[in-house]
Amino acid sequence: MSAVDVPLSARQHGTMAMPLERRLTLADLCTELQISRSTFYDWRAKGRAPRCLKLPNGDLRIRRTDLDRWLTTMEEAA
Repeated sequence: MSAVDVPLSARQHGTMAMPLERRLTLADLCTELQISRSTFYDWRAKGRAPRCLKLPNGDLRIRRTDLDRWLTTMEEAA
């Protein structure tokens, strides 16, 4: 990451801003996997869903890296 890519406030304070990892909404995940929300919640209740982050407002987010890792384990199990 070059100095140009770092926000001015971070450069002024001598800190390097780390890029945020992409986080998917539940709607994004269901669209990508072509499943219903109820299927996702069923998987989650059974401990078979990808790892989720629960926001203070109760919404769920799924890190892209966690989804990719989970999909890889599904390939190996198939």
